[in-house]
Amino acid sequence: MLERLNEAMEHIERHLDQPVEATELARIAMTSEYHFRRMFSALAGMPLSEYLRRRRLTVAGAEVLAGERSLLDIAVRYGYGSGEAFARAFRAMHGVGPGEARRTGAALRSQPRMAFRLIVEGSSTMQYRIVEKDAFTVAGKKARVPLIYEGVNPHIAAFVKGIGRETLRRIEELSDQEPEGIVAVCDNADPSRAEGTELDYYHATLTGNADVPDDLDTLAVPAGTWAVFENTGPFPQALQKMWGDVFAQWFPSNPYRSRPGPEILRTRTAPDGSGATAALWIPVERTAA
Repeated sequence: MLERLNEAMEHIERHLDQPVEATELARIAMTSEYHFRRMFSALAGMPLSEYLRRRRLTVAGAEVLAGERSLLDIAVRYGYGSGEAFARAFRAMHGVGPGEARRTGAALRSQPRMAFRLIVEGSSTMQYRIVEKDAFTVAGKKARVPLIYEGVNPHIAAFVKGIGRETLRRIEELSDQEPEGIVAVCDNADPSRAEGTELDYYHATLTGNADVPDDLDTLAVPAGTWAVFENTGPFPQALQKMWGDVFAQWFPSNPYRSRPGPEILRTRTAPDGSGATAALWIPVERTAA
């Protein structure tokens, strides 16, 4: 998998002055566009679109300083419709406009080209299981919140705090399947997975019961395959590390890829508040042999 990802990265480098489509990169990597975007953002630490922007502006910056092409020619070559749009993007990355950079020979910022490698640390193993689930309904309360990768998400914390105890009791009573009880469900995220973009967050339960009260939000989830990962440690740090390890280590080493669908998290806090046990459910499908 990593070898094919690196072939896709080489394709990007050869076509920085041309449109680069995620569908073509996914074809080279022999996976779905959905999984390619998820894998890239997890491994690179930034969305694919942001990496493309930074690489183009890095190469464009070198051409600006070289002085062999006009600024407008450089702008058009790297996909900008006008000199003004190029100047805004150039300044946002390099902290200086292209004209000033050319006149003064200013120091510019660089986005190095990326290559992916699998690093195995120690002899630790990742606990997981594969579960086939029938169709079910997510039932609870929903909010649209920004995506935050590190630390507690204050928007989710405030939303959950505002749900009354009686409502939580009624939600929990609907639980009739694994994972049991109140769970956190994330769905309908921006394809880029960029921090700050929004997603639907459900504080909810999973049920096969069609008789859900009208005042609750619902999400119908079709039957499918799920990979379930579990760990125990400080919350949310241990969970966030596990999520990163799933995409950086588990997917490249196993015959599965992520598929569209909600991610489900069940956490149970230790009595002394020292940490939590987390079970992360990610929708997956087997890759072709």
